[in-house]
Amino acid sequence: MTLTATAVVDRYPTRIDGDPDLIDRTDPSVWDFTGAGPIDRATVAAHHAKGFSIHHDLLSEAEVAACRDELARLATDPGLADDSRTLRTESGEVSAIYDVHTLSELVAELVCDPRVLDRARQVLGSDVCVHQSRIEYLPGFHGKGAYWHSPFETWHAEDGMPAPRAVSVSIPLSGQEMTGELMAMPGSHRTFVPTSRGSGGVPGKEHLTRLADAYGIERFTDAEGSLLMFDANLMQGSADNITPFPRTNIHVVFSSVENRLCEPFAGGEPRPAFIANRDGTPLHR
Repeated sequence: MTLTATAVVDRYPTRIDGDPDLIDRTDPSVWDFTGAGPIDRATVAAHHAKGFSIHHDLLSEAEVAACRDELARLATDPGLADDSRTLRTESGEVSAIYDVHTLSELVAELVCDPRVLDRARQVLGSDVCVHQSRIEYLPGFHGKGAYWHSPFETWHAEDGMPAPRAVSVSIPLSGQEMTGELMAMPGSHRTFVPTSRGSGGVPGKEHLTRLADAYGIERFTDAEGSLLMFDANLMQGSADNITPFPRTNIHVVFSSVENRLCEPFAGGEPRPAFIANRDGTPLHR
């Protein structure tokens, strides 16, 4: 599919010269407050205020076990061993597999499950498509975390996502207590943090300190089978896993079909389709 030639105004400039200042977000974080969906109004309001919401016990124990088995199968699939969609740690262990909803019928069904899909559609107020899907394996002792970042900054700069009208859904399949759990700054989704040219999208320490002072930091240790939905622009990070226990989860990014990708806003070639899907086909049950 070719890139659209329609010019799009860049309301969130980033990867620029100098020391760019913070930008107030101009887009909604919730596009439908009517409660016409599986998320009750109180939870929708909390999601709007904090930039994330936790939906407990989404999957049954049997479903969690089936997902674990599927992740184990994919991690040992010889057909994916040298696939560009498979990432590995320095020791050779699988750390992530991208585009997983096209590789696994089970994950494809989960992506279109009303318990997942309808939540994304409700928050984004439209039909949605998959921007990115992956399964993550954080091995015990040496699983690497992720430094503070706003996913939207990367998707905007490198993929050409015009607006933060997208949500990430993470479903842990193992307990996250002390295994490099996700951390976020609640409310930080209301502020876009531009980065300097050559930074690779890493936010400056002064900006991070300002956000942390304003919003604080919250960590997520929710049980396996729950669903964490968080805004595309939420400032987040995760610690290394130094415990003996692995952490695994399914991660899907839903974007509004009205938020179609265009040319990357920071220039350069678009990233591969398995990282930034340009199809834009609406998902249906």
